[in-house]
Amino acid sequence: MSLLTQIDSYLRRTGTPESTFGRRAVNDPRLVHDMRGGRTPGPRVRARVEALLREGQ
Repeated sequence: MSLLTQIDSYLRRTGTPESTFGRRAVNDPRLVHDMRGGRTPGPRVRARVEALLREGQ
């Protein structure tokens, strides 16, 4: 499952807005929007996003 797919699932399940997720994960409210547009997060950003996803399970 791609990272963006995991984020989308988390957002639906928790009702969290995209901007709030990005702000919580990496202090970037445009993170999810930019990923939808093709942004590929680096290893540090990816690790922080994955940690937030694990917390929300």
